[in-house]
Amino acid sequence: MSEPGRLQAAVAAGVVGSDEAYRALLQSIVEVARAIFGARASSIFLLDETTDELVFEAVAGEGADTLIGTRIPSSTGIAGWVLVTRQPLVLEDVTQDPRFARDVAERTGYVPQGLMSVPLLHEERALGVLNVLDRPQQARFTLEEMDLLGMFANQAAIALDLLQRARRARALVDHNASGDTAAVARLAETIETLEDERRAAGVRLVQALDDILRGA
Repeated sequence: MSEPGRLQAAVAAGVVGSDEAYRALLQSIVEVARAIFGARASSIFLLDETTDELVFEAVAGEGADTLIGTRIPSSTGIAGWVLVTRQPLVLEDVTQDPRFARDVAERTGYVPQGLMSVPLLHEERALGVLNVLDRPQQARFTLEEMDLLGMFANQAAIALDLLQRARRARALVDHNASGDTAAVARLAETIETLEDERRAAGVRLVQALDDILRGA
């Protein structure tokens, strides 16, 4: 293999590793959220802007073995409403809400009764939705719980943003064999290993490069 080819392969391998690491982070978020709230399930949707669909990226509890990668139209049900309005929603009985898409829930194999749903926002972009399903209903939802749900949403939004960046870098490497493109992807991977102010400065640089590459 030529030197440019080896470089491209190395960069691609690094991007794949980042993809897996960010997905593992998302999985840990839904698992901890489910445990903290004592819920039956928790899930994170990623908005695929290309197809205008919500994709299950991480699931804990009910559906964990079957739903990863499942897609639904982005305007579907409560998750779609939360994504579009960018407003959190807490329902004790989803069957009484006209926004609930029961047919879609039935196709996933699990129909919840109660639901907490919050948009995942990063730099004014709606990246996806975090759902927590069927928490115990001994007491009504509190402001403290909303703050806690918001904390999980912030962490999930950061992880989704990193996942999207890794996938864009992977696409650049896969579809453009030029050394310049590989160098940009390698730079992004290197920055992820930095800490504190050096990492913050590096992220700003990659964001500027990303804007240029996308013609922003």
